[in-house]
Amino acid sequence: MNATTVEAPDIDHARLMQAGKWPLYLVTDAQQCARQGRSIAHTVRLAVRGGVTAVQIRAKDVGVRDFLHHIEHVSSVIPEHVSFIINDRVDVFLAARELGFPVSGVHLGQSDLPASVVRKIIGPQAFIGLSVREKAGIRAAEQDSARIDYLGIGPVFTTTTKHDVPSGLGVPHFAELVHNTSLPVVAIGGIRARDAQDLRRAGAQSLAVVSGLCDVPDPEKSAQEYLHEWEKAV
Repeated sequence: MNATTVEAPDIDHARLMQAGKWPLYLVTDAQQCARQGRSIAHTVRLAVRGGVTAVQIRAKDVGVRDFLHHIEHVSSVIPEHVSFIINDRVDVFLAARELGFPVSGVHLGQSDLPASVVRKIIGPQAFIGLSVREKAGIRAAEQDSARIDYLGIGPVFTTTTKHDVPSGLGVPHFAELVHNTSLPVVAIGGIRARDAQDLRRAGAQSLAVVSGLCDVPDPEKSAQEYLHEWEKAV
């Protein structure tokens, strides 16, 4: 693996999210991309062309070197204005940053390292997203000294993308949770383009999509369809 000499862009990606600049957020799945005959990087390129402005690399079943290879390939196609997020793996984030890849932050689950510890490790410039699905988790995130930059709330709908995930919250419950936080919220879990209007009206600032962008013949067209429905909610 060759380190790049490109410096990480001096862009405040967390503030971009708060300003509503992340309407569509791609979470990658290597198996789904492969099922459609594409690499992760090719899928990212097409999805970004369709309007995606945040990309989270999720690779739970690979080692550090393979994860870094994914990051290297995506780095070669991701534009500077697109936020580049690493799922779970703080060690991989640090290695990627050391190698000069333009990673923006990490997204944590409830079973990952505490956000307060992660903030000390990654510093104040990188951002932290946190998955929650209950009011208690939201309250804890609001009070966390780490400065959580956004919450991922879901799954909104029942999904088979991840193993052992709970049933979907539904839009009304999602809306109730959103109204209990002042933090920006990314909706995730089984979201289809036709759900975009309801979720935006329920308070989501962003839609995180896996299969709707990875496991489709044309990620560019699919991204455009999500954003078209998103804009209808204005």
